[in-house]
Amino acid sequence: MKVKIGFGAGTQGLNDGGTRFGELVDALEHNGFDSIWCSERATGPTPDPLVALAFAAGRTQKLKLGTSVQVLPGRNPVLLAKQWASLDRLSGGRALPAFGLGVVDPTEQQAFGVTREERAPLFDEVLPLLRRLWSEDTVDHDGPRYHYVGMSIGTLPIRQPLDVWLGGRAPAELRRVGRLGDGWLPSFCTPAVVSEGRVIVEKAAAEAGRTIDPEHFGAMVFYARNEMPSAYAQAIARRRGIDPGEVITVGLDALRERLEEFVAVGFSKLVPVPVQPVESWVDEIETLADAVLDLQRTIP
Repeated sequence: MKVKIGFGAGTQGLNDGGTRFGELVDALEHNGFDSIWCSERATGPTPDPLVALAFAAGRTQKLKLGTSVQVLPGRNPVLLAKQWASLDRLSGGRALPAFGLGVVDPTEQQAFGVTREERAPLFDEVLPLLRRLWSEDTVDHDGPRYHYVGMSIGTLPIRQPLDVWLGGRAPAELRRVGRLGDGWLPSFCTPAVVSEGRVIVEKAAAEAGRTIDPEHFGAMVFYARNEMPSAYAQAIARRRGIDPGEVITVGLDALRERLEEFVAVGFSKLVPVPVQPVESWVDEIETLADAVLDLQRTIP
């Protein structure tokens, strides 16, 4: 099992002309992190994830480029397929698309023009369509929402197949990972919770005649350097109905222990995400690398 350590930029505002985001990207590449994962909030200060990843691709040679996660319902599937194929081509095959339904937030749902009830049916139609657009020269599709005859995006991704990661932790979301996904990257979960969820994912995959690569199970692991931010903790507890102390580690020693716990239950794509504002990305990434990056290795 190959353990890979990425980094999640979270939803911190990075719209400062690119200087600080560039520092983050450069530090991740320089220190040997596997990947960067950019979150999406259309109505917040977070940069658009595909634009941010394109920016990162132009500054790096090895860093893989993922979303954590990009909202799928409400996007034009042909244009989205073209964007990801272009990113994969221009980056030399480093694209890691990860999709979700989007946060349950009325403002965000207004931005995408999709009601809460429409999200799952749209997702189930669009994801298989994306796969076809990434692998077939022309596509005919007659679905509930989209209709195409002889559709082509003109260029295909380098990586065939282009693996798709999905988030989520609810039972319906886990079954969707098994039916449609190539990997599972949940957030705000304990090792015990993801271990139980993996059983549901693999059962759904088997029922659909599929298998999930054992190395395609990962987790977003949230951490605070010094103390639990009270406002953030309260928001997490209110929105998800969970104890923030169970899913946000405090201190880098605790973060390392939590990553080791995920590895022990067979989860190997691990993505630390800071929950506090970061003053210096260079210092943050160098300190984080010293604390956890030696976990990035192959385990027999």
